Amino acid sequence: MRGAELLAKGTATLKAVGVPDPGRDARRLLAHVLKVPSGRLTLFLPEDVAPELEVIFNVLIERRAERVPVSHLTGRRMFYGREFLVTPEVLDPRPETEMLVEAALATPFQSVLDLGTGSGCILLTLLAEREDTWGVGTDLSREALNVAFWNRNALRLEARAALEPGDWYTPVADLDTRFDLIVANPPYIALTEMPSLEPEVRDHEPRLALTDEGDGLSAYRIIAAGARDHLMPGGRLLLEIGPTQAEAVTAMLHAAGLQTPLVIHDLDGRDRVLQATAPQL
Repeated sequence: MRGAELLAKGTATLKAVGVPDPGRDARRLLAHVLKVPSGRLTLFLPEDVAPELEVIFNVLIERRAERVPVSHLTGRRMFYGREFLVTPEVLDPRPETEMLVEAALATPFQSVLDLGTGSGCILLTLLAEREDTWGVGTDLSREALNVAFWNRNALRLEARAALEPGDWYTPVADLDTRFDLIVANPPYIALTEMPSLEPEVRDHEPRLALTDEGDGLSAYRIIAAGARDHLMPGGRLLLEIGPTQAEAVTAMLHAAGLQTPLVIHDLDGRDRVLQATAPQL
């Protein structure tokens, strides 16, 4: 079967079960199977696909029809122009999180602490973009840290990125170090919101990274309370938030003595990132 026919068949299968943007996903999977860049797939569509590759593609389409995320099928996800290893043990990096990276890069920094680093995409992107910086990523999940280690080594950032197991600030509690920048994309989905999530997220991403099994604000309380103890004077805290959480998290930041909280909106106009600053001495 020619590539174009195989692509059309795969797209139709995904469309029939209601997968969002089935054509895009079918193209990504076919490009993955053929080992060609997605942007150049069109050049290969008139050619015949080897039978064994056709079988692999059809299996991937079947799994995508079961709402397994494309990144879990390919093992890769692009984030801020770089490719990251992604597994079911980490959150799938999302374009919205790139807004946090943009905000972080808007002001110079030398050191960064990434709380709940997951795949490491935020920490490693920041370090890759700023060659004179170093940072620490913490995560309670050792499985997630294994993914972050792989991504760190693939980007050749071993000398500048430390990855430590533990809950939030615990791995750096005994360090005589404060950071210019703290970043986090914590679990902010309330327990009552979990049933309404898309199956790709609800059924295939790590629950620990999605929800605190409560009101979705538990992590922010911990992060806000410890921020001043770990930030340099004038240092910044950047948090990804849910679209209804800005007011509550801003109040926490004020209560913790942080200054000038700023809400950054995503392209749809929703609250997406909160930035606050530690007071100068």
